[in-house]
Amino acid sequence: MRKSLLALCILSTLAIPPAFAADPATDRRIEALEAQVKALQAELQAMKSQSTASTPASTPQAAPTAPADSVQAEIDSLAATPEAAPAASATSELDIDPTANIAASADSTSASGANGNAFNPAISIILNGSYSHHSLDPESYARAGFPLVGEGGPSPDGFSLGESEISFAANIDDKFYGQLTVAMESEDGEDELGIEEAYIDTTALPAGFNLRLGRFFSNIGYLNSHHAHTDSFFDRPLAYQAFLGGQYGDDGVQLRWVAPTSFLFEVGGEALRGQNYPSGGAQQGGVGTHTVFAHVGGDVGTNNEWLAGVSMLKTKTEGGEDGFSGDAKVYVADATWKWAPQGNFKDGGVTLRTEYFRDDRDGLFIDPEDDTITSPWNGARRGGYVEAVYRLNRLWDVGYRYDKLWADASGPYASDFDPYRHTAELTWRNSEFSLFRLQLSHDKPNNEDSDNAVTVQYQTSLGAHGAHKF
Repeated sequence: MRKSLLALCILSTLAIPPAFAADPATDRRIEALEAQVKALQAELQAMKSQSTASTPASTPQAAPTAPADSVQAEIDSLAATPEAAPAASATSELDIDPTANIAASADSTSASGANGNAFNPAISIILNGSYSHHSLDPESYARAGFPLVGEGGPSPDGFSLGESEISFAANIDDKFYGQLTVAMESEDGEDELGIEEAYIDTTALPAGFNLRLGRFFSNIGYLNSHHAHTDSFFDRPLAYQAFLGGQYGDDGVQLRWVAPTSFLFEVGGEALRGQNYPSGGAQQGGVGTHTVFAHVGGDVGTNNEWLAGVSMLKTKTEGGEDGFSGDAKVYVADATWKWAPQGNFKDGGVTLRTEYFRDDRDGLFIDPEDDTITSPWNGARRGGYVEAVYRLNRLWDVGYRYDKLWADASGPYASDFDPYRHTAELTWRNSEFSLFRLQLSHDKPNNEDSDNAVTVQYQTSLGAHGAHKF
């Protein structure tokens, strides 16, 4: 920007026709331009002097984008060959006030060299809609061994707006970053609006530490910390639906540490309110849930990347959505492998992913419909999925996923049948901002019923949107 302004000043000064030389107003304008050029030359000289001093690379006063020597050389070249500069018309010269432009540029730039608009929030809107047809009435859907909780049921028949998002994100100052995501969805013919995430992150803690405060998706497992619109399939795996109600988010605090190594190694933990499933009632003074997690990953050559992790969620529940009260733990192990020629995943490649869940309960079951019906609830349930997505090129990808749940042999939801589901998808992406997806699934929720579903989904992204996680 500074380079363009200098060129504008020089061109304006050298290209004024002689006819205006006798005009006092024009003379004053020429004098003002000469004064501005001298001031900018002095500033360039100061910048050159500063560049010779030893300034730490991490300080805000980083070297300017255009070196002072190259800018000065262009000024000297223009001054030596004024005939090369295109002549400006009298109208364009009089309509432009170079001094005002220079002042505006100075006002929009802070002393540290950062643009004054740098902290304006980036705004993104995710529009998401679908059409689904089920062979089994969603109202009659029942999953053996696992009650339907949270967003754990099948999608509705017919057209649906699904879940759309509006997100605001920006640096707050030199030490904090903030993000707000508002989710909008339609359920049973009624529109709902809610805060999905609203948190601040630290950006200046030493030694690889990061602190997050507010409402956010927990970092357990792999998919849980990702927004649903980044998924390769229309809906979440059965294990997420059964054990986390689709996705676990809550109010609280998260502390992470990333090791200073050539590969990724992070560990962390969270203290959360415990209001949402699998928690309930915000026990222990509103800090009813705790998590710990660890992730490690890296590259294998230039074509392969991998990531693996283990996590645990521990919660104290009172009157949970499934009728449970007591202590619960959810263990998660996840692994992801990506392959692409030369690591270029936008043009093609294969992604393999799996997650395994174990849900342990130690407490009491109180029937949500009749609180006089109670029984002990002590046992373990399991679930998992494996998926493969093949990116043919920038436009197309195709994927397959297999989900399975293992019910408990005893307890209030005991079952000798283990639900499973097969899912296939084909996605067309016109760009990174829009997609259409066709998904076919065969779901066996219990021993008697089967649900064959066809879903067509569209998704678009409007505005600035941050890069997605690995």
